[in-house]
Amino acid sequence: MYVNKFLHNFKVLSVIMVRKTKEDAGLTRQRIIDAAREVFLARGVSRSTLEHIATQADVTRGAVYWHFKNKTEIFHALRDQVFLPLIDRMDDTLTVESSDDALTQIEKSLCDTVHELNKNIEMRQTYEIMMMKCEYVDEFATVLQQILDNCSNITSKFELAYERAKAQSIIAQSHSPRALALDTHLFFSGLLHMWVKDVDGSKFRFQATELIKSHINLRRK
Repeated sequence: MYVNKFLHNFKVLSVIMVRKTKEDAGLTRQRIIDAAREVFLARGVSRSTLEHIATQADVTRGAVYWHFKNKTEIFHALRDQVFLPLIDRMDDTLTVESSDDALTQIEKSLCDTVHELNKNIEMRQTYEIMMMKCEYVDEFATVLQQILDNCSNITSKFELAYERAKAQSIIAQSHSPRALALDTHLFFSGLLHMWVKDVDGSKFRFQATELIKSHINLRRK
């Protein structure tokens, strides 16, 4: 009986230790990603090393290698923490059934991204790194291609929304949903670039939502 109780307690303790180890590993991984964001922002991606990131995260270089093979993989993780939630939000806004018309759904999707940038400093910093602090050459050439693939997916979501807008007769029948989707994507990409660069908010940030509304209203019949 004593042996059985000992084995039971040992198993429980083992489960707790495994769970704690996984939690600690997850926290360390996130600390490395957060440190990389700070280092990339301060030094630029090309001038940052794994040693810089390890020092900022207050971990050994071996700990960094335990979680990530190289700097590119850290960059992927950093980018995914921004892009994946963004794509999920766009899915929720653009593809779910709604009482709003399709153009209003597109407008809300774009405005939601701007609102999130305003309140989420990590998202804002990541966009700044991607747009201003990274040269997409050498090992980062594949990163650029993946960003372009993500842009194509986003454009496709806009196209579906514009097709619904056409079916709802709120845009001219002569308009191509594909062309409108590309135009909206290029407009918003340019706005985001200028939004990120407008650090004091005096040129684009303060009027971003109004610019989005004007862009969408120009499409209405």
